[in-house]
Amino acid sequence: MDGCIFCSIVAGTSPAHVIYEDADAFAFMDINPATDGHALVVPRAHVKDLWEIGEDEAARLMAATVRLAGQIRKALDPDGVNIMHATGAAAFQTVFHFHLHVVPRWYHDPLKLPWVPRPGDRSKIAEVAGKIVAAAG
Repeated sequence: MDGCIFCSIVAGTSPAHVIYEDADAFAFMDINPATDGHALVVPRAHVKDLWEIGEDEAARLMAATVRLAGQIRKALDPDGVNIMHATGAAAFQTVFHFHLHVVPRWYHDPLKLPWVPRPGDRSKIAEVAGKIVAAAG
């Protein structure tokens, strides 16, 4: 897609440190890393976000993400890993080409959970759950 930096990286017309690729997925180092080893996994074909990616394509991309996480574990020996995604500007998406962040984690790294877990209102949780279940059918 014209103007998409991730499409340009996949096409080889923009620079990137490529660390994994297969027929469906392409992974490269994030230029604004949260930790050492922070990488992005994208579909080769332009897909805007989670609401546009198909289930089969998402499954293939997740399989590539699992393989990449294994490579990162072998190379860097992190204590854990976060897989993160954002759909929509309200969820912090800044590049509108579907991507998964693979963020190696170590005890005592500077990253923090982006929200404070607190007990929710059980009746509100039940109400919202009912709406989501009703939307299925």
